[in-house]
Amino acid sequence: MFACFRCAKTVTAMANKYSDWIGREETREDVLDLARSGALAAFLSSEDVLSMGDILPPLFHWIYFWDPKTPEETGVDGHPRRGAFLPPVDTPRRMWASGKLRFPGDLRVGDSARRVSVIKDVSEKSGRSGALTFVTVGHTISVGGRTCVEEDQMLVYREPQSGEGAAATKPAAAELPTPDFSQEFHPEPVALFRYSALTLNSHRIHYDHPYATGVEGYPGLVVHGPLQATLLALLAKSATRKTLASFSFRAMAPAFCGEGISLNASHADAGVDLWAAQGGVKTVAAMAGLREGEAS
Repeated sequence: MFACFRCAKTVTAMANKYSDWIGREETREDVLDLARSGALAAFLSSEDVLSMGDILPPLFHWIYFWDPKTPEETGVDGHPRRGAFLPPVDTPRRMWASGKLRFPGDLRVGDSARRVSVIKDVSEKSGRSGALTFVTVGHTISVGGRTCVEEDQMLVYREPQSGEGAAATKPAAAELPTPDFSQEFHPEPVALFRYSALTLNSHRIHYDHPYATGVEGYPGLVVHGPLQATLLALLAKSATRKTLASFSFRAMAPAFCGEGISLNASHADAGVDLWAAQGGVKTVAAMAGLREGEAS
């Protein structure tokens, strides 16, 4: 895998202390090997039995383009220390808040792919939990000069919270709509470990119970938002037998290890309305747009 940095022309002007980071670019190259994609398909009990040359299932590209760091380059929370590609945001707690993706082409197992990433925006706001910093990162993944994935990720950084404060961020249970399709996912520590390993995500809230509960104030290990998004994307594909043209998702509330998560899909005018829920609370909301014709 290869990566390089460069500062590109600023996309938008911002009068804040992180304005120098806007327009910063990073390029990574990776081979979409069968070992990793096959391991993820097996872990998710996916209907896809993958072989070389097969189309990569939706959102499986998240297990590639690793950014390995030395222990000295890793923060106390397990995330890479900031200030290289991502800006040196002051607020310490980081989460992947939302994402928007388009799939103009297909990635295939075995492809040599290139991902170009750019910091599109950095903004600071104040919320109920204190100061918030939002960082929007754009990714374009191509194979042989052909664009296959266009993605915007929004990261949010917030201030530390006590156990009571963290618990208060989860909304009360409410009556949810009746889906057209539904599946159950049971997150256990081994499942969270395997997804963390495949994505090279060392954020300690997903595997270090004392840290998740004692430092970040959660009642248990936190289920990855991207893992839930991947399960929803696979549900949209299997329920409709169509290939995804687009996918967007938003984290609504934390989900925790040891309690089942329902994965739900309903037909909508724009495609498929999707949501994950735990204990009567939506944890991830998503929407999938579909290509014409049967999925290959």
